[in-house]
Amino acid sequence: MEVWLDNRDNLAELSAYNIDCIDHVIQSIEDVAKTDLPTILIDGKSIIQSGKVVGEIIKIDGSEGQSKALSLIGSVSWLLLEFENWSMIPIENIIAACAGSPTKVAALLRFPAEAQGAAFALEIGVDALVVIPQQQMIDSAAIAKSQRGEVAEKTNVVPDNEEIKLQPLLITNIESGGLSDRYCIDLTSLLEIGEGMLIGSSSSCMALVHGETLNSDYVPPRPFRVNAGPPHAYIVMANRDTKYLSELKAGDEILIVSSSEYCKTATVGRLKIERRPMLLFSLKNTNDKVSQIFTQQAETVRLVGTEKENITVTDLTIGQYILGWSDPDARHIGVAVPSEVVER
Repeated sequence: MEVWLDNRDNLAELSAYNIDCIDHVIQSIEDVAKTDLPTILIDGKSIIQSGKVVGEIIKIDGSEGQSKALSLIGSVSWLLLEFENWSMIPIENIIAACAGSPTKVAALLRFPAEAQGAAFALEIGVDALVVIPQQQMIDSAAIAKSQRGEVAEKTNVVPDNEEIKLQPLLITNIESGGLSDRYCIDLTSLLEIGEGMLIGSSSSCMALVHGETLNSDYVPPRPFRVNAGPPHAYIVMANRDTKYLSELKAGDEILIVSSSEYCKTATVGRLKIERRPMLLFSLKNTNDKVSQIFTQQAETVRLVGTEKENITVTDLTIGQYILGWSDPDARHIGVAVPSEVVER
């Protein structure tokens, strides 16, 4: 996403502003001032770049303005939307209509609070924020531009419905895990039955911990939550790196795995940390690699059996198999490395 500075009146001395985020300066074709930044010229309603008309300014003051913008999609490179009264609905409608076309959307902002809405409309956002020469406006656009860049880096790290290979893990021992700080991971989206997170004491062998999506005799479901365990435990992130639970924060992207072996991503909304009694499960994978997982000793915490059944941890017994995931590589600061590390 770009940021354009609207200086058509040439009233601003640009050196007075912090304009590091600015990609283009808009000027009137009738009064072009010297600038080191790439320039977009405006001739009436026409948008001109490199001597060619590439788009049009559309005033959105009702359905007529929206219809005009929609009629130009596919025939111009840029639509610059100006608003008499700011409205998100026309922006969303025009962004949706531009999908798959060569036409891009720019929006002229009037107030700093409008930057976020325009930048993330329909989770896609406009292609350019246009701001007047006021530092507060420039700063709000710079923040939105930076956030869009961060989202772009994270987007589709693991495409939805990508598969992951799960394998059976044998429970070789069960004992008390004492008292521990227990982390519940609350997401900004809901989980389906069968979905959970890969968690464990070893970064290369983890169990599938099911979300709190099922009814219980004592508490209602929390379909946005996974009761993940103590702070030392690893969890697989959206990009397949790992983090300790203690390192998680709101906004992190987590890998969500289904017992049917498909993946998607979800965003951490918050962490709920409380002192709780734990169970310690010793596990062995199909290559005889030994690992462990601590879970809260509670009926609402469930692991997943090899028949895709959800099993309360207090009902598990030695000799049972649960579903998990193993990685042959070791980890350094959460990143897989081809070296030998022993975790026990």
